[in-house]
Amino acid sequence: MNVIFVEPSFPNNQREFVRGLHAAGAKVFGIGERPVEYMSDELMSWMTDYVQILSVVHEPSLLKAVRAIQNAGVWLDRLEATIEAHIMAAAAVREATGIPGTSTETAFLCRDKPAMKEALRNAGISCAQSTRARTPQDARAFAAEVGYPLIIKPPDGAGAAGTYRVDDDADLERVIHESGLDDGHAVAIEEFIEGHEGYIDTVTINGEVGHEFITHYYPNVLEAMRHRWISPQMVATNRIEEPGYTEVREMTRKVIKILDIGTSATHMEWFYGPKGLKFSEIGCRPPGVGQWDVYSAANEFDLYVEWASAIVHGKTHTPPSRRFAAGMIALRPEGDGQISGYSGVDEIGNRFGDCIVAAHLPDPGTPTQPVEAGYMANAWMRVRHPDYDALRGILDTIGQTVKVHVS
Repeated sequence: MNVIFVEPSFPNNQREFVRGLHAAGAKVFGIGERPVEYMSDELMSWMTDYVQILSVVHEPSLLKAVRAIQNAGVWLDRLEATIEAHIMAAAAVREATGIPGTSTETAFLCRDKPAMKEALRNAGISCAQSTRARTPQDARAFAAEVGYPLIIKPPDGAGAAGTYRVDDDADLERVIHESGLDDGHAVAIEEFIEGHEGYIDTVTINGEVGHEFITHYYPNVLEAMRHRWISPQMVATNRIEEPGYTEVREMTRKVIKILDIGTSATHMEWFYGPKGLKFSEIGCRPPGVGQWDVYSAANEFDLYVEWASAIVHGKTHTPPSRRFAAGMIALRPEGDGQISGYSGVDEIGNRFGDCIVAAHLPDPGTPTQPVEAGYMANAWMRVRHPDYDALRGILDTIGQTVKVHVS
């Protein structure tokens, strides 16, 4: 099978998808924005060819590169993209060149939050009340009808980027300005859902779930992204077969069918609280923050190869062991500046070294990154343990013990 992979070198874990495709027996044609000199010899060894273009989200440039490969006599079986911002351009080029994969309609519904929720709500999926606000008056009218608190975010945003919680009229007017709504930039606006937040990730094959994993946020994302002192955690359970997860697993399968997601990774966020289970959003791509590495460590297999096997062979390769729960904890600097050192690391290593599967502790002198840069922007650790509750305790202890000092 001949597979085009979009942007094989950035961010760094993109290379793992290329490795997986190569291991599954595919001939990989990379298209990206970095020069060949940027690629390691190992990465280049996994690709049959690589083409540099100005921008992988510029559809004409991507289309020209794909057609050049086809015109050279190469039959292309798949064109794969795993970054949220690349999904629409990849879908458009697929349709223009006759390559199988996620359609533009599905890609649009998995990118545009108001359209996504409208389609799913009409099909009976429980979602927050929401709308697309094109003018400040649209936002004010929605607030008057639904009440506060509200969430306002870009219609096609990923994660918590550009997301605001709005608690009153004064907040709303501030966000109308900061979001650009008063300058004509449309936003997605929805009711705030009280409850616990998590996500379910799949490798889906021809619309059927081949692998699935459930992760919990501690605390919820908006709270974690508003307070520097929090060391937020994302913890994947190994109890996915327990009855408490049945409803979210069933919802995932319904959403996949409604949006006509075929063979793809998926990432679906959800809330559970006083109003029951609520769908939040879904992407037809893997999760961010290296979460597939967490799943691989938890389940003692290579999820990148599993995904590639789904793409190349239409089936998974190895069942997950479910032997471990696993999670990551972000360790934030105490302030802005340069990292001057750490405390508590040796203590944690002595107590839990056997459970720590990966860690990133930037060298002293490294500039700090702001909270809004994300969970992996500064220091972090990945940890696993056979017992979910014991793992939560370990992660809490790490967050209380390890300090990132700044000068």
